Amino acid sequence: MTEKSPDRPPRPAAQVAARVALDDAMELLASMRFAIALLTVICIASVIGTVVQQQQPMTNYVNQFGPFWSELFGKLDLYTVYSAWWFLLMLGFLVVSTSLCIARHTPRILRDLKTYKETMREQSIQAFKLKALGYLHMNPEAALGQINAWLAAEGWKARAQVRTGGVMIGARKGAAHKIGYLAAHSAIVLICLGGLLDGNLIVRAIMWAQGKQIYQGADLNQMTAVNRLGTSNPSFRGNLFVPEGSRSSTALLSMPTGVVVQDLPFDVELKKFIVEYYATGMPKLFASDIVIHDRRDGSSTKATVKVNEPVTYRGVTLYQSSFEDGGSGMKLKLRSLQSPHDTPLDAKVNGTTTLTVDGESYGLEFTGLRVINVENFANDGKDQAGTDVRKVDLVGRLEQHLGSGANVSDRKTLRNVGPSFSYKLRDASGQAREYNNYMLPLELEGHRVYLLGVRDTLADNFRYLRVPVDSKDSMESWLALRRVLADPAQRLLAARQYALGASPPDKPAMQAQLEATALRTLTLFAGAEGLKADAPAQGAALGGLPALSQFIEREVPEPERARVSEVLLRILNGSLFELHKQAEEQLGRPKPTPGDATQAFMTQAVLSLSDAMFYPAPVLMQLDDFQQVQASVFQVTRAPGQTLVYLGAVLLIVGVFAMLYVKERRLWLWLEAAPGRSEQTRVRMALSSNRDSPDLPVEFQALKQRLLHEEA
Repeated sequence: MTEKSPDRPPRPAAQVAARVALDDAMELLASMRFAIALLTVICIASVIGTVVQQQQPMTNYVNQFGPFWSELFGKLDLYTVYSAWWFLLMLGFLVVSTSLCIARHTPRILRDLKTYKETMREQSIQAFKLKALGYLHMNPEAALGQINAWLAAEGWKARAQVRTGGVMIGARKGAAHKIGYLAAHSAIVLICLGGLLDGNLIVRAIMWAQGKQIYQGADLNQMTAVNRLGTSNPSFRGNLFVPEGSRSSTALLSMPTGVVVQDLPFDVELKKFIVEYYATGMPKLFASDIVIHDRRDGSSTKATVKVNEPVTYRGVTLYQSSFEDGGSGMKLKLRSLQSPHDTPLDAKVNGTTTLTVDGESYGLEFTGLRVINVENFANDGKDQAGTDVRKVDLVGRLEQHLGSGANVSDRKTLRNVGPSFSYKLRDASGQAREYNNYMLPLELEGHRVYLLGVRDTLADNFRYLRVPVDSKDSMESWLALRRVLADPAQRLLAARQYALGASPPDKPAMQAQLEATALRTLTLFAGAEGLKADAPAQGAALGGLPALSQFIEREVPEPERARVSEVLLRILNGSLFELHKQAEEQLGRPKPTPGDATQAFMTQAVLSLSDAMFYPAPVLMQLDDFQQVQASVFQVTRAPGQTLVYLGAVLLIVGVFAMLYVKERRLWLWLEAAPGRSEQTRVRMALSSNRDSPDLPVEFQALKQRLLHEEA
């Protein structure tokens, strides 16, 4: 008989296990319910912060979402999710809730790891689902030694309790499952703490404690000491802008309503910005050769910062974030569309000046220089034949002939097309348009053209005016043609020459009528008709082919419009060719003769001149030369929480793996002398697990075959 304790009446083991499991489940659910809810909301907020670009200008959000939704999203701090008070508050609650859960369960888990439950009563073994009874042909002492040796060899941790009637062995395997629980929950705490430390929570606390303020102006040179943070700031993340040949020691920290200056404990000098390209012109490497000047001891340290290869100095890490223009010098030529006068202009990227044309003043802001422009030329060489102007429908506007600088095609043939520069032209009312002009001509659809881009807002795509080149690969012929088109005397002379060549010599009345028609056509096309007092001002086109279209719709009956349209286009084509002769003569060049090259140029010139009537600029700007100055943009960080995040990530991997793939099992064996059988040991055994699975009975069968013989 076995020893029994009078103060602990035996209870079925299954009932005990079920009761304990239910209590654990309810306790765990109660402690983690709030944490799970917070984690869900944090995940949703993180998705919003990933989808919606953070810390962009408010105008970008207005263009994207509209006035109502952009204002609503702004009030909810969806543009600064990771620094929003409600996001930081949820992170804090999640840390506290998970920490309390860990503190509550850790003592019990540690106690459970130290116990083998060898105090299990022998009668309770019979209540388990997986149980067995067998005999070993050896005495209990030998059986105990054999079983202990086998358990140790198979990775079971066991402890035996010797009682009056026999020996109870309690064994355990897979204890890492409970360690996984602690690791996974500790990982959540570490990652959240790291996020709180590396966010702007510390920056806000320091600003509040030191009375610092966010700068909301546009001129950064007006920032004072109240807008600066000292070098002792333990956590920050900002951007450092350094042009080639210059040094800087201040980074800008973006805040929800402005910026704050962060002083660094050293100066960063950019010796050279390096960019390497593939054969297609696409960039393959960005790097910055820098020198770090330590203001504490005056030492200098050379380093190279590459993408994904940061440099860390005195706890501050520099990442190659991007690159910009550092103030490149440009030599421009201002080309008038009305008179043969070009004005040279020396400009610098990020510089401003005033442009005065015909008594009107404009603000001129130079915004960028791109030395490399890669475009898709998959359709290059197609559509070589020119378009006959006489077959063009007389309706249209600027967008119909202006488009992207690249061809749109499923196939890609990338090519570097050379430099381009961008600028803004701001009128007296403060409204600005942005322009982007290529320095060199491009070959599009079989024609070499200059691309002059314009867009009204940042949300729009650039629309490009295509200016055809002449035999010398320049835009001089087109400009000369545009200028003589704007001169009434030149238009009259061209109309007279066209009528003289197109009319029979013996019909002077027909010549006079044709001259008047040609002059009226050129006047409409040049946009000069609207200057007359009797011209309809309301809704009248400025010129070009749309002006001819409106004239036909206004003056010609509908049945006759197709025929009249064809006649006017023939007259326009011939008259413009006469103007082209006059323009070339003024340039000191020989008069053009009819031919394929002349026809191709005139075809593109007519369309380009028509579009130019709607080009919203008083002059064209052409880039003659430039001296590039690059600048690197570094992301500088001091992140004390980075180590916590890395450690948390490792713990999370270990914990999730242990919880999902490690199964805790407990094995009990009761050894006693077999009644009526000498030198034999009767063994009762049972197996339980924290997670039932189909392979558990298979494992138990293997244990039975190895440890004992089942009772017949």
